[in-house]
Amino acid sequence: MNLIQRIAKWFSVTVLACASVTALAAPVPQDPINLDELLQQLQQGKFSQSESNKEREQRFREKEQEQKAMLADAIAERNRLEQRAENLETQFEQNEVDLGNLSDTLTQRMGSLKELFGVLQQVANDASSNFNNSVISAQYPGRAEQLDELAERMGSSSKLASIEDIESVWFALQQEMTESGKVAEFTTEVTAANGDKAEQDVVRVGAFNLVSNGKYLERMSSTGSVAELVRQPSGRYLNTAEDIQQTDSGIVTFGLDPTGGSILGLLVQAPSLGERIDQGGTVGYIILALGAIGLLFALERFVSLMLLGNKVKRQLKKDKPSNDNPLGRVMLIKDKYPQADTETLELKLSEGILREVPKITRNLTFIKIISVVAPLMGLLGTVTGMINTFQAITLFGTGDPKLMAGGISQALVTTVLGLVVAIPMTLLFATLHTRSKNLIHILQEQASGIIAERSERGE
Repeated sequence: MNLIQRIAKWFSVTVLACASVTALAAPVPQDPINLDELLQQLQQGKFSQSESNKEREQRFREKEQEQKAMLADAIAERNRLEQRAENLETQFEQNEVDLGNLSDTLTQRMGSLKELFGVLQQVANDASSNFNNSVISAQYPGRAEQLDELAERMGSSSKLASIEDIESVWFALQQEMTESGKVAEFTTEVTAANGDKAEQDVVRVGAFNLVSNGKYLERMSSTGSVAELVRQPSGRYLNTAEDIQQTDSGIVTFGLDPTGGSILGLLVQAPSLGERIDQGGTVGYIILALGAIGLLFALERFVSLMLLGNKVKRQLKKDKPSNDNPLGRVMLIKDKYPQADTETLELKLSEGILREVPKITRNLTFIKIISVVAPLMGLLGTVTGMINTFQAITLFGTGDPKLMAGGISQALVTTVLGLVVAIPMTLLFATLHTRSKNLIHILQEQASGIIAERSERGE
């Protein structure tokens, strides 16, 4: 009996797993005890499933009419919208025909006015572009925007320009023409080179330049603001900017840019003296250092020879020799050896002159060496710059000249620096050498006179 119960239990679990969809709603049955109970439970589950299906069918039948009504409403709405679309399309076509007829009528009625308004629109566009780039707009802002708005309105065929609009264009053009011949002063916000903004008094020179605090300004066409040039032109132009700002009347010399800023923009891009020297590189600085040293030596020699020359001239006017100048020290040799014969005295005087020559010609050889070495250093810089240029050509080709500009600048600048140092050094050496030779010649001349005097006395 226990075996039969185990088989029945296993069979009931398998059947219940297959019929789980229908048995979920029913309460979980107790474990069957025998096959009769299992059969009874199966019959009850089938009956419950049949009842549930009948209820679903009944609900579907009740909603069938409702779904049909909703379908009919949707079809009716679709038909209505299709009809409306056809009506709107017909209306659109009719509107296009009416619009074309109205446009033709408007064109006929406007006649020559249409050409006038077209010219007015073109003039407004051109004037707006000119005003946007004009420095006069810094004093009268907003003119370009007003003309842009007028040109935009003129582009619409539904709106026509009024007498006031035409007069506004005429007034703007007349104002530009009148103000271009005036030097005016006004106050506006200026952006400094370091980015700081402040209200400043600005002088406008016609339609050409703006200056403030002795500096040139520019008007940024993109933003309409006024700013100092990042780099200013050379000092002589800045001096004229200060003069025109400080003068109330009369004629003042001023560096005017008739292009409205183009020439000034190119002028400030030119390198300054310091930047040109920096282009020479290391060789250029060495040349300048040699030039500075040579100039110091030349200055020292010039002062020394001038003082020695004055002392020698004073000694020539006195009979008593002095020990503070070369000629006096040479003349003292005669007194030192009063009993010496002519030949001995001549040798002693030659010795004294040779002793004075190094003091007179000191550092002249170094100045001469600098005058020779400076152009050679310039040639070295030239060769180095050309090597850099050819290296740039090898790496990047000849498409961009700016890549070769550095080497060419170094080559040319070092050559110029070498010549700038060599030419003055050569002139200074020639001048100082002549002065020293003159002093030595005086010493030799006086020594010869002393020997001649001794020889006459010995006879």
